[in-house]
Amino acid sequence: MLADLFDFLDRGGPVLVVIMGATFIMWVLILERLFYFNFGHAQVAKSTIDEWNARSDRKSTWAHWVRDKLVSEVRQKAEQNVSLTKAMVALAPLLGLLGTVTGMVTVFDVMALSSGSDAQAMSGGVSRATIPTMAGMVASLSGIIFTSSMDRTVSRKVETVADKLEIEE
Repeated sequence: MLADLFDFLDRGGPVLVVIMGATFIMWVLILERLFYFNFGHAQVAKSTIDEWNARSDRKSTWAHWVRDKLVSEVRQKAEQNVSLTKAMVALAPLLGLLGTVTGMVTVFDVMALSSGSDAQAMSGGVSRATIPTMAGMVASLSGIIFTSSMDRTVSRKVETVADKLEIEE
């Protein structure tokens, strides 16, 4: 099993290792946000609501500012690492394209050295060109699904807290 992974990484070239590392980081960030929303956000929301409910003045301009500050803090905690996760999702296909280019350079080098007659040597370059492209797209597509869901979750959770901090008019 491990030998198959190393063989796959070798056929994909050094860019495939970079894609694997970037994908690992992307998934660590996604899992961190999932754990936050499942286990940490409720405590942040509760402490924010408790802080708001402890205020005696909820009608003044100052109270409006305090409410906006509290909602902003909840939003900041909820959006933490979301931008970095989106950047990793966008980076994956670019790394795949880099793998394509480096693989094709290998093919052209082989063609130049062998006058295009060594098909077996060229197949290694083609493999280095196609595998990273595929890996970059798969990594990106898997991340897109979760980042779009994450955006909706952030909006919903922040709006829920903001609704509970209603200002009495």
